[in-house]
Amino acid sequence: MTAFPAPRALTSVDDLVTAGLVAQPTAALTQVAEAFRIRVSSEMRTAIADPADPIARQFVPDAAELVLRPEELQDPIGDLAHSPTPGLTHRYPDRVILAATHTCEVYCRFCFRREAVGEEAALPEADMQAALDYIAATPAIWEVILTGGDPLVLSPRRLAALMARLSAIPHVQIVRFHTRVPVVAPARITAEMVQALQGRPTTYVVLHSNHAQELTPAATEALARLAGAGIPLLSQTVLLRGVNDDAATLETLFRALLRNRVTPYYLHHCDLARGTSHFRTTIAAGQAIMAELRGRMSGIGIPTYVLDIPGGFGKVPIGPDYLQADADGYLVADWQGGVHRYADPA
Repeated sequence: MTAFPAPRALTSVDDLVTAGLVAQPTAALTQVAEAFRIRVSSEMRTAIADPADPIARQFVPDAAELVLRPEELQDPIGDLAHSPTPGLTHRYPDRVILAATHTCEVYCRFCFRREAVGEEAALPEADMQAALDYIAATPAIWEVILTGGDPLVLSPRRLAALMARLSAIPHVQIVRFHTRVPVVAPARITAEMVQALQGRPTTYVVLHSNHAQELTPAATEALARLAGAGIPLLSQTVLLRGVNDDAATLETLFRALLRNRVTPYYLHHCDLARGTSHFRTTIAAGQAIMAELRGRMSGIGIPTYVLDIPGGFGKVPIGPDYLQADADGYLVADWQGGVHRYADPA
């Protein structure tokens, strides 16, 4: 049998045309590509069944990205407002975000860091040392969240070295990796990569996945390697119009994640990143989806629906409200819409 090479990543409008994902180059698409780079990994290229399907919609540029609304922001979650050193965000007392790289294996068209990601480089050593010095000098920091970019684009050698530096800080107990790599570039999850993630501090991997179609056979094998090594797996999903904005699609995704030993953790309301209004639903629509999910599946598969408050004020749960207080206690709504009296004794 003849072995054919895996398709390469798509990184330009011309590549997208050749792959049949864009009809023809246009001035608008060229302008979009100049503003935010294109990258569709080979794994996601093979996962796309149709130019209009939910996977293509996430990664293929659209002229709608040129529509900038007044409420949209360059730094929608306020990373820079809480940055004591370059690459580090300290928003909550016990944890920090460390952007180890600005590079990703794919570039999501709705990315809330689209103004920052895309450079082909890791955080410079001087900035990394300053970030680690800040963490070491701040005993309240219990957890370090590695993000970027995507930290798992770094080599196992570099990740192992970073884990060793973090393990030398006694008060750091948890390291969390926020990543898309296990689904968009599963071949990177080698035995050496898994080994680099293990040890002290305790490691969690938080997988970004938005649609069950992303979970290819290679992705499920990569997740099995991580889970088999004892690394806890969580997921975060972005609620996206035209991709997953209905209960049935999210139910299918969350059940698929659970089968792969990934616990759904967060469903993010789409952030106010510039040029992303065509992806955003209303909060009311998201709340209705969450209410429907409550009646469709087990609680272990239902993430917390959250809004990252613009300006850097943190995440808050925004799921449906089942309680209404009155003088006699509470009225409680069940998953079918029935309302029941609950007396709350003093």
